[in-house]
Amino acid sequence: MGRAIVRQVAVVLAIIGTIAFNGLANALPLNGQLTGAISDRFVVLFVPAGYVFSIWGVIYAGLIAFGIYQAAPARRDDPRMQAIAPWFLLSCGANVAWLALWHYNIFVATVPVMLVLLVCLVVIFLRLRQDRAAVGEAARWCVDRPFSVYLGWITVATVVNITSVARFLQWDGFGIAEELWASALFVAVVAIAGAMSLTRRDVGYAAVLIWALAGIAAKHPDKPIMVTGAWLAIAAVGAVLAIALVVFRRQPPGRVAPA
Repeated sequence: MGRAIVRQVAVVLAIIGTIAFNGLANALPLNGQLTGAISDRFVVLFVPAGYVFSIWGVIYAGLIAFGIYQAAPARRDDPRMQAIAPWFLLSCGANVAWLALWHYNIFVATVPVMLVLLVCLVVIFLRLRQDRAAVGEAARWCVDRPFSVYLGWITVATVVNITSVARFLQWDGFGIAEELWASALFVAVVAIAGAMSLTRRDVGYAAVLIWALAGIAAKHPDKPIMVTGAWLAIAAVGAVLAIALVVFRRQPPGRVAPA
């Protein structure tokens, strides 16, 4: 069996294993705990409503599409698939490791593992974008867009993970009110989304952030500062993305027209 076929099979098995482990973690449940129930222990403001986490269904559907696409004989020598495969396999390992640590209450260790997952997805995103101009529609829908959505969600999940662990460690935030920290996080999300929109013009990534921000507003209807902050952030993300799509539409993704 050639290396290319081994790579393709490894990716398919990694997808199956990751999805199966995530399903079993709640079906069993792992260590007698549900993933969401563990999250509910940490009362932090920058966490979206429960329905927002249904985006994992979209992410896993996208990964299945990616697995099928890259497994085709025509993809064996695809340089883009070769470039991202090692990072994807590492991301699957990080996904499973994070879930195991979370369910066994080893919360502090979940942060570096989540950061590994985030870095893997950033590398995948950048490597896919290098030759995006020559990519067909099938590749866009089965590879590029699924990873944009995945990266968008893990960007949000990383912030949620860090804030949850900070609460677990009983960090007082240097005495600064939690609402002010949440406001700072809104600004950070807008900055990240703005940078991605202006340089990459990625609708999928921005849409996930908007989805999460709307979920934060929905979870805290009794906290005006959270509702207002979330909707202002949504408006800012949408405005920057619209500007990027209209003003820089003739520029290749990754380049911004000079001022």
